[in-house]
Amino acid sequence: MSWLVRPAAILILLIASLGSMAQRELNLPDHDDKKYYLGIGLIYNSSRFQISHHPTFLQNDSVMVVEPENTGGFGLAGIHTYRLSPRFEIRAIFPQLLFSYKNITYNLKYPDPSKEEQKVMTKRVESILLGLPVHIKFRSDRINNFRVYMFAGGKFEYDLASNSTARRAEDLVKLKKYDLGVEAGIGFNFYFPVFILSPEIKFSNGLINTHSRDPNLKFSNTIDKLQSRMILFSLIFEG
Repeated sequence: MSWLVRPAAILILLIASLGSMAQRELNLPDHDDKKYYLGIGLIYNSSRFQISHHPTFLQNDSVMVVEPENTGGFGLAGIHTYRLSPRFEIRAIFPQLLFSYKNITYNLKYPDPSKEEQKVMTKRVESILLGLPVHIKFRSDRINNFRVYMFAGGKFEYDLASNSTARRAEDLVKLKKYDLGVEAGIGFNFYFPVFILSPEIKFSNGLINTHSRDPNLKFSNTIDKLQSRMILFSLIFEG
């Protein structure tokens, strides 16, 4: 879990520093009366695959081990929030554009010298995800210029960089265009005189097998299912 330490530490330090700067004077006192408001989000994501091996993996004589790796990416999002009650809000994030990178490491038993293959190879799988997450938010009481909230919901994603229809793909791991998933997280509202800053952490798990398996490809035929796993750290600015 060392891949989580640095972003989590930065988020904790940011929350602590913002908390220490909070003023007694109440900023944006009428904001809770708004039924609808907008925001933008700056996102860092750490992504990986959950890999399920194909039954023929044990019979494979070229690939011995297949392992996922965590890789960082970034993104932007538009935030649309509608207040249902003093405690609950519904939030739609659109457009959400994520540049996501997921690595898969292969240990090869017989590398091919003609292709300059090494015994340990890493395949980089790139995705450009256009998403629509929808969440239900539960908000705590506002304490001066600070509030905590939790949320959960689902997402739909379309991969603009999907290579599932690629023809010349000897070394590719092909992905399908669509994914559905569930999400949950926690955030912190800091009220400033003209905007609200909300550091947020979100866990996002894909439910669909996004692997477009090709039994003729060495790096694809050993894998049955690929499901996305992602942790997102966001800075949200709302008004």
